[in-house]
Amino acid sequence: MSGAQNNKPLTTKAIEHLKPDGSTLADIGEYRGLRIRSGKSAKTFFYRYRSPITGKLVQVKIGNFPAVGLQSARNRFSELKQIRDSGLCPAQELKKIEEQQQAAVCDQFTIKDMVDLYLKEYIEDKRLPSGKIQKGARKSKGQADVRRSLYKDPVEILGNRPAISITRKDVVDLIKVIAEDRRAEVQAGNVLRELTAAFDFAIGHGSLPEDFVNPAVLAKSAVKQMQLKLTPTRGNRVLDDRELSQLLQWLPGSAFTPNVKNILRLTLWTGCRTGEVCTTAWKDYDLDRGTLLLRETKNGADRYVQLSTQAVDFLKGLKLQTGNYPFESARLGQPVQQKQLSISMYNLRNTNRMIDLPAWTPHDLRRTVRTGLSRLGCPTDVAEAILGHSKKGIEGTYNLHRYEDESREWLQRWADHLDGLLSDSHA
Repeated sequence: MSGAQNNKPLTTKAIEHLKPDGSTLADIGEYRGLRIRSGKSAKTFFYRYRSPITGKLVQVKIGNFPAVGLQSARNRFSELKQIRDSGLCPAQELKKIEEQQQAAVCDQFTIKDMVDLYLKEYIEDKRLPSGKIQKGARKSKGQADVRRSLYKDPVEILGNRPAISITRKDVVDLIKVIAEDRRAEVQAGNVLRELTAAFDFAIGHGSLPEDFVNPAVLAKSAVKQMQLKLTPTRGNRVLDDRELSQLLQWLPGSAFTPNVKNILRLTLWTGCRTGEVCTTAWKDYDLDRGTLLLRETKNGADRYVQLSTQAVDFLKGLKLQTGNYPFESARLGQPVQQKQLSISMYNLRNTNRMIDLPAWTPHDLRRTVRTGLSRLGCPTDVAEAILGHSKKGIEGTYNLHRYEDESREWLQRWADHLDGLLSDSHA
């Protein structure tokens, strides 16, 4: 049966016997225009009519058999036919209703909903009904970073607003607050990138209309025209011994929180990135051996940091005062966020409580450690190993020595040098 049959009314039995070869059966009499097509995967009822608006033949899907039975299909057909008989096009009217329903759903789909969808369905690991874990698009540290970035600013500032209502100006204003007011250019770039991806994911997922224009994409063009910098400036700031002496003397009594003070101290002793220091847990430290295991570092490899005796003594005292993490948020019981350092620096500068030195950042301390080691005569290979830099080229392939003993020796020399600077300042 390749074509429509018009001499007999449709029956359930005839429908059941339809072969999945594209055959079509048509109803007759008062149900003329109701048809069912038998495809490879489904038997589908539809209403075929000539539009009173355009004069063209149009088809409206009613549903799939047997989920939709013959009588239900006829009832729905009668409703659609009444719409057509009133001079309206059922397909157009159904489209209007669908658009209204979608608009109502979109009005309830907030920025927070969009961020959660992006995180849980794409970025983060999730457990499948089978019990298996489906890996997310990012590794665990990256997952935490994306969640933190999107919740800190987009959700805090725009979270309750419908995602469909967000404009280019809203996104630009958000990015300006981060980049200009907080001076966190890199974070602003991260937020813009992830927000762009979150909007794209929501559109692809169907939570936002297909024709919705991603406001974060439009904001990128605006930010570029404004010449708003969203990338890190290549740093060259190094504190010399005189400045280091001043900093070491000022830090204990500064207006920084204890966590910020302690993170800066450990950064100066180890040369670690402040972000790496912030997220450490006590389980990563072996104070008997004098080591810190850094997990998921910037170059993707775990590595052991050697701790000077000064650092070990400091950490032993700190362990008596903290929970699972050395640098723990008292409110959340989790490691403090790296951005807290930038916020603290900004607050102290704005309230004239910062040490009177040329502008410096927490990351400048890492560069200061590297430069200071060279001043003391530390071999380049050892100094680079201390900072956790990957070896380049053929050397990275064949020289797999970790320089752990050498790193311990030179970090101890560096810690002793810092003690000497502090002693000189008190003399």
